[in-house]
Amino acid sequence: MSKTAESVWSNCLSFIEDNISTQAYKTWFEPIKAVKLNDNALSIQVPSKFFYEWLEEHYVKLLKVALTRELGAKAKLVYIIKMENTYGNKQPFTEKIPSSNRSQMKDQEVDVPLKNKSPELKNPFVIPGIRNVKIESQLNPNYSFDNFLEGESNRLARSAGYAVANKPGGTSFNPLLIFGGVGLGKTHLAHAIGVEIKEKYPEKTVLYISAEKFTQQYIESVKKNNRNDFIHFYQIIDVLIVDDIQLLSGKAGTQDVFFHIFNHLHQNGKQVILTSDKAPVDMIDIEQRLLSRFKWGLSAELNHPDYDTRVAIIKNKLYRDGVEMPEDIVEFLANNIKTNIRELEGAIISLIAHSSFNKREITIDLARKIVDNYVKHTKREVSIDYIQKVVSEYFQMDVDTLQSKTRKRHIVQARQLAMFFAKKFTKASLASIGSQIGQRDHATVLHACKTVDNLSSTDKQFRKYVEDLNKKLTL
Repeated sequence: MSKTAESVWSNCLSFIEDNISTQAYKTWFEPIKAVKLNDNALSIQVPSKFFYEWLEEHYVKLLKVALTRELGAKAKLVYIIKMENTYGNKQPFTEKIPSSNRSQMKDQEVDVPLKNKSPELKNPFVIPGIRNVKIESQLNPNYSFDNFLEGESNRLARSAGYAVANKPGGTSFNPLLIFGGVGLGKTHLAHAIGVEIKEKYPEKTVLYISAEKFTQQYIESVKKNNRNDFIHFYQIIDVLIVDDIQLLSGKAGTQDVFFHIFNHLHQNGKQVILTSDKAPVDMIDIEQRLLSRFKWGLSAELNHPDYDTRVAIIKNKLYRDGVEMPEDIVEFLANNIKTNIRELEGAIISLIAHSSFNKREITIDLARKIVDNYVKHTKREVSIDYIQKVVSEYFQMDVDTLQSKTRKRHIVQARQLAMFFAKKFTKASLASIGSQIGQRDHATVLHACKTVDNLSSTDKQFRKYVEDLNKKLTL
C-alpha cells in the first residue's frame, strides 16, 4: 500500500501523542495539516510562523524521530505557513520553510515576502489637535506577565501575548484573540500585554476597553451626532484591546463601526487584541465579515489550569502577599479548587483574612472549612471528563466505547448526549468539546446538540435519558 501525506502524518501523530502531554498535543499538533509527500519529504501546514518557530525550538527532535520511523533516515520535513494577506484583494501567501533537521536550511522557498509593504492609509478626517489629547490607557498595572504564571493550560496564549508585546503590529498574531471560560485569566493576560507594550514602547498609544463600554460610547456618539469623531478617535490608537468582544452580539450598529475601526487599524499596522468567552466559530449574531477578520490572526484558548499550575499560582499569590503556608495546605487547596483561577485566588484571600482577623493559625481544618463554604456558594463548572464518565455509567459502557468510531445507535446517542451536556454545562468551545469526545470536529458537536433537542421533543424514552442525566449532573 503506497503511503500518503495523511497516512504518514497520522502515524507520526500517534507516536507524538504518546510522548507528550495531552494539552501540548492539542495545542501544537492538532492544528497541523498534512499537505503533500514527495519522496522522503513531508510538507505540513502550520497556522503561523510563530507555530513553526515553537515546533522547531521545542519539538524538533521528537518530530525527527517520528518522521524517521515512517520515512527512513533520509526523511525531511517542510513547513508551509499559510495566512491571509489583508492588504487589498491579493491572494493569501505561502511560505515554505525546511525543518532545521535538514542540512540545506538556506534553500528556503518563499512565494511572497513576509514583509508586505503597503502605503500607509492617511486618515482624511483627523480631528485638529486630537493628538495633543492625552489618552489614558485604562490598563491595570497589577496585571503583568510576572504574575500570569505559565502552564500547559495557557502556554500558547501567553507565548503569543508576549510575542505581541515585544513587537505590536509586527507579528502574524493580528488580531490576537484570547478565549476561554470565566476566571481563567483572559482579562489579566490582555492587560499584561498592554502593560508590557507601554513599558517597552512608551510613545505608543495603548487603550483597553470593554466591549460593553465601547457600545455605550458608540450609542452616545450617535445621540450627539458625532459618530465620525468617535471613529476617528479610535483610529489613532496604536494598540486597541477590547475585552469580551462576544458582547457585540446582535448589535448591528456597533459591529459596523467596529468593523471600520478594525480595518483602519489593521491596514496601518496597528495591533488589535480581543478577548472572548468563546471561539469565533461559536459566536452567535456576529457578522460574518467581522468573524472572518477575527480569524486573520491567532485564536488562543485558555483552559482550566492543571494541578502543577494551580500549586504555582497559590505559591505566587502567597509570596506576593508575604504569607507563609504549609505545603500540605497548598496541596489541599490545589486539589479542591479546580474550576478557575479567580476562585482559587478568592479562597486564598478568604483563608488569609480568616486567619488574620481571628488570630488563628492556618490549619488544614480551617482550610477545609473555608473551601467548603467558598465552593458551596460558587457555581461549579462540570468538566467534560466528568460528563463522559456519568453518561458512560448511565448507559453501562466505558468511556473508550463512548469515544469510539462505532455507529451503533445506542453508542452514538450516548456520545451525542455527552456533547449536548458538555455544551450546556461547560464554557468549552465546540471544537474543544469535539476534540475531547472522540476527536470530532465542531460541526459534529453542533449536529449532536440539534439531534438531542429534536429527539427530546419527539421521543419519550430519549427525553427520560436527558432528564435523568441532567439530574445526575446537577446534584
